Order: sequence, then structure tokens, then C-alpha cells
Amino acid sequence: MLPPKRIMSPIDFSHPSAEAVKEATDLAAHFKAEMLLVYVVPAIPKLPSTVSMFKEGEYEQALHRDALQRLEEMAKKISQQGIRVRCLVGTANDVGMELVRLAEQENVDLIVIATHGMTGWRRLAFGSVTEKVVRTAECPVLVMRAKAEELAAAS
Repeated sequence: MLPPKRIMSPIDFSHPSAEAVKEATDLAAHFKAEMLLVYVVPAIPKLPSTVSMFKEGEYEQALHRDALQRLEEMAKKISQQGIRVRCLVGTANDVGMELVRLAEQENVDLIVIATHGMTGWRRLAFGSVTEKVVRTAECPVLVMRAKAEELAAAS
């Protein structure tokens, strides 16, 4: 397990998750570990009014392409630091469980993930991907908490 050989950093393209990627990058550089950038597309996203239900498959493919493109842009910057990095895009209704599944499939030694710090009714309504990963992952999980000013700006 330690030192980690493969570090997974899930990202949802928010500021807190980008900060977690920075920490994961520092750890990967320090331990000479491979990095795995992961994004999970919801399996059945709410279709925008401009998308016909008959074009749902095309819409999902577009979401995958867009996510992979954004991940690859991040990976390019990270690889310039001499870090091996790969990108994965998953699909699931349960993002937390998909992250855990991918971590197991890829033999990840450490997950570095952000939390948005939701509490109260928001946490009840939306659940916590981070909490699910912490509870069910078989490898260590480093949780990067969003700063108070970031949480206030997001509200």
C-alpha cells in the first residue's frame, strides 16, 4: 500500500476537486506513482429540453467525449511534470460506487478526493459521494475538505 504506486483522483471539475488533483499530483511526484484522473458521467442524466429522447445515446457519448477531453487537458499539464497519468471516464447512477469499483479494477493504492462540505438538508438530498468512497473503498482515502470561503461562494 505505502508508498502508493497508483493514486486515483476523482474530479467533477469543481474548484475543490481541482485542488484535490493538485494534492494528488504532489503525492504522485513525491512517490513516483502513476496518477489516474477519473470522472463519472451519470448513467441517466436529465436531458436538456433541446435533446430528444431518441438522441439520448448520442448525448451520453457527447458527455463522455467532453469529460475525456477535459481530463486529457489536465493530464497533459500533469505529465509535463514527469508524472505518468491516465484518464478514465465511468458511467453510473451511483458515482461513489463507480469510483470504488474503478479503484479496485485499477488496483489503486490511494484515493485523493475532495468534499464539498455539504451539511444538513443538502447532504440528505444529494448524499455524499466522498462519504461513500471513504466507507467502502478498500484502499486508503485522503479527503481534501473545501475551505469555508469556497463553500460560501458556492452557496
